[in-house]
Amino acid sequence: MYISNVESIPGKRVVKHHGMVTGSTVRARFFLVDFGQWVKGIFGGELRGYSKLISDTRQQALDRMTAQAKELGANAVVNVRFSTSTVSLGSSELYAYGTAVEVADA
Repeated sequence: MYISNVESIPGKRVVKHHGMVTGSTVRARFFLVDFGQWVKGIFGGELRGYSKLISDTRQQALDRMTAQAKELGANAVVNVRFSTSTVSLGSSELYAYGTAVEVADA
């Protein structure tokens, strides 16, 4: 599955549009991670607990989006974007979306 944040895949041409596909996940932080990251924030540096959380969350949203594209018969998703929103105190949604297409060699 090709994934691109622009309108095309280099060296390929779009032969069919399948429409918009999406993937989202809602995650809540764990209290002990929050406390550890707060302490780390006092001294500075990367907040690895949060970095891992957002990386895992982004991957899960992408996996769900590409699964939906595969179900439609697409072999690529173009114009991929991410959006985030707060669902409730301590939990957030990460939403991935793009256009499912079929591409072939140019």
